Amino acid sequence: MTVVPSGYETPPWQQQAGPTVFAPFPETTTYFGDAGKLWMVNFRVGNLDAMAAQLRSAGICVEIDEQVYPNGRFARLYDPEGNPIELWEPAGRDGAR
Repeated sequence: MTVVPSGYETPPWQQQAGPTVFAPFPETTTYFGDAGKLWMVNFRVGNLDAMAAQLRSAGICVEIDEQVYPNGRFARLYDPEGNPIELWEPAGRDGAR
């Protein structure tokens, strides 16, 4: 297994179900939205729009990032303790442009 690729041109670790990435962030990152949050779980999904609709129908707030990245699409939600959770639809999957 390799650490997260340093660029979009380097493929990540592959499993039968698809790519998996372990991405350490600097302790000072603001990516998680709160300086007190030092980690985040990221789930690979087959259809980001369908998953977001399912979560929203259960009363969960989901924010879909409108930008499409070379590696796919992302959405953010939070667990009851305020920890960020990211959903990732890899490029080339349903809906990923």
